[in-house]
Amino acid sequence: MEKIMSEQEKNQENLENAEELTQKANDTENSAEQAEPADETASDALEEAIARVQELEEQLAETAKKEQDLLLRSRAELDNMRRRAEQDVEKAHKFALEKFSKDILNTIDNLERALATPANKEDEAVKSLFDGVELTLKELLATVARFGVEPVGAVGETFNPELHQAISMQSAEGFETNQITVVLQKGYLLNGRVIRPAMVMVAA
Repeated sequence: MEKIMSEQEKNQENLENAEELTQKANDTENSAEQAEPADETASDALEEAIARVQELEEQLAETAKKEQDLLLRSRAELDNMRRRAEQDVEKAHKFALEKFSKDILNTIDNLERALATPANKEDEAVKSLFDGVELTLKELLATVARFGVEPVGAVGETFNPELHQAISMQSAEGFETNQITVVLQKGYLLNGRVIRPAMVMVAA
Protein backbone atom coordinates (compact mmCIF):
# COMPACT_ATOMS: atom_id res chain seq x y z
CA MET A 1 0.00 0.00 0.00
CA GLU A 2 2.79 2.33 0.84
CA LYS A 3 4.46 1.34 -2.41
CA ILE A 4 1.30 2.25 -4.37
CA MET A 5 1.10 5.57 -2.56
CA SER A 6 4.73 6.19 -3.35
CA GLU A 7 4.11 5.46 -7.04
CA GLN A 8 1.14 7.80 -7.08
CA GLU A 9 3.13 10.54 -5.45
CA LYS A 10 5.92 9.95 -7.88
CA ASN A 11 3.49 10.10 -10.81
CA GLN A 12 1.95 13.22 -9.39
CA GLU A 13 5.36 14.79 -9.07
CA ASN A 14 6.24 13.85 -12.64
CA LEU A 15 2.97 15.29 -13.86
CA GLU A 16 3.62 18.53 -12.05
CA ASN A 17 7.12 18.66 -13.51
CA ALA A 18 5.73 18.04 -16.98
CA GLU A 19 3.17 20.78 -16.58
CA GLU A 20 5.87 23.12 -15.32
CA LEU A 21 8.08 22.33 -18.34
CA THR A 22 5.14 22.83 -20.68
CA GLN A 23 4.39 26.18 -19.08
CA LYS A 24 8.00 27.23 -19.44
CA ALA A 25 8.00 26.17 -23.11
CA ASN A 26 4.81 28.16 -23.70
CA ASP A 27 6.31 31.19 -21.95
CA THR A 28 9.45 30.90 -24.05
CA GLU A 29 7.41 30.68 -27.27
CA ASN A 30 5.31 33.67 -26.27
CA SER A 31 8.46 35.63 -25.50
CA ALA A 32 9.90 34.73 -28.91
CA GLU A 33 6.69 35.76 -30.63
CA GLN A 34 6.75 39.09 -28.81
CA ALA A 35 10.43 39.66 -29.62
CA GLU A 36 9.97 38.94 -33.33
CA PRO A 37 7.91 42.08 -34.08
CA ALA A 38 10.41 44.16 -32.14
CA ASP A 39 13.26 42.75 -34.26
CA GLU A 40 11.29 43.47 -37.46
CA THR A 41 10.63 47.04 -36.32
CA ALA A 42 14.33 47.58 -35.56
CA SER A 43 15.27 46.12 -38.96
CA ASP A 44 12.80 48.40 -40.77
CA ALA A 45 14.16 51.45 -38.92
CA LEU A 46 17.71 50.47 -39.80
CA GLU A 47 16.88 50.06 -43.48
CA GLU A 48 15.09 53.40 -43.50
CA ALA A 49 18.09 55.07 -41.86
CA ILE A 50 20.47 53.51 -44.41
CA ALA A 51 18.26 54.67 -47.28
CA ARG A 52 18.16 58.19 -45.83
CA VAL A 53 21.96 58.25 -45.45
CA GLN A 54 22.37 57.16 -49.08
CA GLU A 55 19.92 59.84 -50.20
CA LEU A 56 21.83 62.50 -48.26
CA GLU A 57 25.14 61.27 -49.70
CA GLU A 58 23.72 61.53 -53.23
CA GLN A 59 22.46 65.04 -52.53
CA LEU A 60 25.86 65.99 -51.12
CA ALA A 61 27.66 64.58 -54.16
CA GLU A 62 25.29 66.43 -56.51
CA THR A 63 25.77 69.68 -54.62
CA ALA A 64 29.55 69.26 -54.69
CA LYS A 65 29.42 68.65 -58.46
CA LYS A 66 27.30 71.76 -59.00
CA GLU A 67 29.70 73.83 -56.91
CA GLN A 68 32.65 72.44 -58.89
CA ASP A 69 30.95 73.27 -62.20
CA LEU A 70 30.11 76.76 -60.96
CA LEU A 71 33.70 77.26 -59.83
CA LEU A 72 35.05 76.13 -63.21
CA ARG A 73 32.64 78.39 -65.10
CA SER A 74 33.54 81.32 -62.86
CA ARG A 75 37.25 80.73 -63.44
CA ALA A 76 36.72 80.44 -67.21
CA GLU A 77 34.66 83.65 -67.27
CA LEU A 78 37.30 85.43 -65.20
CA ASP A 79 40.02 84.26 -67.59
CA ASN A 80 37.98 85.47 -70.56
CA MET A 81 37.43 88.85 -68.94
CA ARG A 82 41.15 89.12 -68.19
CA ARG A 83 42.04 88.22 -71.79
CA ARG A 84 39.51 90.72 -73.17
CA ALA A 85 40.87 93.43 -70.89
CA GLU A 86 44.44 92.66 -72.00
CA GLN A 87 43.37 92.73 -75.65
CA ASP A 88 41.56 96.03 -75.14
CA VAL A 89 44.64 97.53 -73.51
CA GLU A 90 46.85 96.17 -76.29
CA LYS A 91 44.54 97.61 -78.96
CA ALA A 92 44.41 100.91 -77.12
CA HIS A 93 48.22 101.04 -77.15
CA LYS A 94 48.43 99.98 -80.80
CA PHE A 95 45.74 102.23 -82.21
CA ALA A 96 45.83 105.22 -79.86
CA LEU A 97 47.76 107.09 -82.57
CA GLU A 98 45.27 106.32 -85.34
CA LYS A 99 43.70 109.78 -85.51
CA PHE A 100 47.08 111.47 -85.16
CA SER A 101 48.52 109.21 -87.87
CA LYS A 102 45.71 110.05 -90.28
CA ASP A 103 46.41 113.75 -89.79
CA ILE A 104 50.14 113.21 -90.41
CA LEU A 105 49.34 111.44 -93.70
CA ASN A 106 48.14 114.72 -95.18
CA THR A 107 51.52 116.28 -94.44
CA ILE A 108 53.30 113.32 -96.03
CA ASP A 109 51.08 113.64 -99.13
CA ASN A 110 51.90 117.33 -99.44
CA LEU A 111 55.64 116.70 -99.16
CA GLU A 112 55.45 113.97 -101.81
CA ARG A 113 53.49 116.27 -104.14
CA ALA A 114 56.05 118.99 -103.61
CA LEU A 115 58.85 116.61 -104.62
CA ALA A 116 56.85 115.51 -107.70
CA THR A 117 56.47 119.11 -108.92
CA PRO A 118 58.64 119.81 -111.97
CA ALA A 119 61.26 122.44 -111.25
CA ASN A 120 64.69 123.56 -112.37
CA LYS A 121 66.86 121.50 -110.05
CA GLU A 122 70.03 122.92 -111.55
CA ASP A 123 69.34 126.09 -109.63
CA GLU A 124 71.23 125.75 -106.35
CA ALA A 125 68.47 127.42 -104.33
CA VAL A 126 65.78 125.15 -105.80
CA LYS A 127 68.00 122.09 -105.41
CA SER A 128 68.64 122.92 -101.74
CA LEU A 129 64.91 123.39 -101.22
CA PHE A 130 64.13 120.02 -102.81
CA ASP A 131 66.85 118.32 -100.81
CA GLY A 132 65.44 119.78 -97.60
CA VAL A 133 61.90 118.66 -98.47
CA GLU A 134 63.15 115.17 -99.39
CA LEU A 135 65.11 114.89 -96.16
CA THR A 136 62.07 116.04 -94.17
CA LEU A 137 59.88 113.48 -95.90
CA LYS A 138 62.34 110.65 -95.21
CA GLU A 139 62.64 111.64 -91.57
CA LEU A 140 58.87 111.87 -91.20
CA LEU A 141 58.35 108.45 -92.82
CA ALA A 142 61.00 106.92 -90.53
CA THR A 143 59.33 108.50 -87.49
CA VAL A 144 55.82 107.19 -88.26
CA ALA A 145 57.30 103.78 -89.17
CA ARG A 146 58.68 103.49 -85.62
CA PHE A 147 55.09 103.79 -84.38
CA GLY A 148 53.77 101.08 -86.72
CA VAL A 149 52.67 103.19 -89.70
CA GLU A 150 53.67 101.75 -93.08
CA PRO A 151 52.67 102.58 -96.68
CA VAL A 152 50.83 100.18 -99.00
CA GLY A 153 50.09 100.37 -102.71
CA ALA A 154 52.79 100.37 -105.33
CA VAL A 155 52.79 100.08 -109.09
CA GLY A 156 52.99 96.43 -110.14
CA GLU A 157 51.37 95.03 -106.99
CA THR A 158 48.33 92.76 -107.30
CA PHE A 159 45.11 94.52 -106.44
CA ASN A 160 43.84 93.67 -102.95
CA PRO A 161 40.39 95.05 -102.07
CA GLU A 162 41.30 95.01 -98.37
CA LEU A 163 44.23 97.35 -98.97
CA HIS A 164 43.42 99.16 -102.20
CA GLN A 165 40.55 101.19 -103.57
CA ALA A 166 40.23 100.91 -107.34
CA ILE A 167 39.28 104.17 -109.03
CA SER A 168 39.17 102.68 -112.50
CA MET A 169 40.13 99.61 -114.52
CA GLN A 170 41.66 99.85 -117.97
CA SER A 171 43.97 97.79 -120.09
CA ALA A 172 47.61 98.80 -119.83
CA GLU A 173 50.58 97.56 -121.79
CA GLY A 174 53.10 95.61 -119.73
CA PHE A 175 50.64 94.86 -116.89
CA GLU A 176 48.65 91.72 -116.16
CA THR A 177 45.02 91.71 -115.12
CA ASN A 178 44.48 93.02 -111.56
CA GLN A 179 47.92 94.60 -111.39
CA ILE A 180 48.14 98.18 -110.14
CA THR A 181 49.13 100.49 -112.98
CA VAL A 182 48.89 103.89 -111.28
CA VAL A 183 48.94 104.92 -107.60
CA LEU A 184 46.90 108.08 -107.17
CA GLN A 185 47.30 108.16 -103.40
CA LYS A 186 49.30 105.85 -101.16
CA GLY A 187 47.52 103.81 -98.52
CA TYR A 188 48.77 103.26 -94.99
CA LEU A 189 48.54 100.62 -92.28
CA LEU A 190 48.81 101.17 -88.53
CA ASN A 191 50.09 98.01 -86.84
CA GLY A 192 48.62 95.92 -89.64
CA ARG A 193 45.22 97.66 -89.72
CA VAL A 194 44.21 99.81 -92.67
CA ILE A 195 43.85 103.45 -91.71
CA ARG A 196 43.65 104.59 -95.34
CA PRO A 197 43.32 102.40 -98.45
CA ALA A 198 45.46 103.20 -101.45
CA MET A 199 43.67 104.85 -104.37
CA VAL A 200 44.83 103.06 -107.50
CA MET A 201 44.14 102.28 -111.14
CA VAL A 202 44.06 98.61 -112.07
CA ALA A 203 44.80 96.79 -115.30
CA ALA A 204 41.75 95.14 -116.82
